[in-house]
Amino acid sequence: MIVRSATINKIAERSRNDFSPLCGVTIWRQAEDLILRDYVVSAASEISAGGGSNGDNPTNLGVTDFSLVAATLDTNNAYKFMSGIEGMDRFGTGPVRSSYFMLSSTELQPDFDGLMGSGFLSQWNYPSNSSALPSEYGNVFNIRILTSSEAPVARGTSAKGNDVYYNTVVGKQAVTHINQDGFSMNLIYRDPYYSGMLAQNATLAVKFAQAQAITQDTAIRNLLSTRLSNLGV
Repeated sequence: MIVRSATINKIAERSRNDFSPLCGVTIWRQAEDLILRDYVVSAASEISAGGGSNGDNPTNLGVTDFSLVAATLDTNNAYKFMSGIEGMDRFGTGPVRSSYFMLSSTELQPDFDGLMGSGFLSQWNYPSNSSALPSEYGNVFNIRILTSSEAPVARGTSAKGNDVYYNTVVGKQAVTHINQDGFSMNLIYRDPYYSGMLAQNATLAVKFAQAQAITQDTAIRNLLSTRLSNLGV
């Protein structure tokens, strides 16, 4: 029993040593993303969708909303993130224009699918997926859509009391983050040595110094929309 316990402790120690740095980096990056997300929501200018059909304010996303926000950034001389993808002789595919990125909620994916045939091109139907990001859902005109469960949503705030989604469209020079010299990420981890209602002292946290900045506010817009389809969530 003693030998077995010692072996288990060694395995646990090795697993913790391997896991902790990876977990720390994951928490750190996720915290950076959430801080930047909240900053952009509060600081970037907004465009309310009006091209949808649900009669709300803002409406659900229509293809004209994508065209409007892309034209706004083009007029402001924003730089696009991605160059176009030339069409190929492959069944079901279509060319992709040079594009800005838009971060949207995963809850809007059924609405994007509903735009298929009206301007939406699924990431699966790109002529080549070599430049597609793992979270990329598809493309509408000059905007490539990335979806995340962490994208900002204001619950029950539309004119009809529906959820309002902040679809952040960015040009290449829009945002940045600033790290403090001489200060890196610090992982704080204390083992759960004790278990019990009165002796819970485990700690897992990260500490870092960072600031966000919108470097050119004319190259970023929050496209506000509601949802056409209802989700069972």
